[in-house]
Amino acid sequence: MHRRFATGLAASTLTLLTVVGAATSASAAPADKPQVLANWTQTSASSYSTWAAARANQAAWAAYAFDWSTDYCSSSPDNPFGFPFSMSCARHDFGYRNYKAAGSFSANKSRLDSAFHEDLKRVCAAYSGGTKTSCTSTAWTYYQAVRAFG
Repeated sequence: MHRRFATGLAASTLTLLTVVGAATSASAAPADKPQVLANWTQTSASSYSTWAAARANQAAWAAYAFDWSTDYCSSSPDNPFGFPFSMSCARHDFGYRNYKAAGSFSANKSRLDSAFHEDLKRVCAAYSGGTKTSCTSTAWTYYQAVRAFG
């Protein structure tokens, strides 16, 4: 009787460990998460576009457990002088939060800040004349702020 109980208990324990192990594996982020994060935080317009498409469809990326939260441009205006900087700030937050979570923020901060500046300059490219100059100057100020205090 004891032997049958012990055998049944051992089998149940093994089954439970297998189920728990499978659940743990299923909830782990995919192995390519660092590459996806790197692809979405480059200075290029295509990197920005790919990130924006993923942001619009976050559910498709749920397995990666990215931190999509943002406070946009923090304590600075999101749309200074009417220039729409909020999405550039959101991508910058995305890079900061996810590289901090990965423990590799210091190695990537400079690139994240440069990508932010490139994003802002792409916003400014939609303008001309004095408005473009004003936008570019504001973008430079935002970039210098994140380089120094970000």
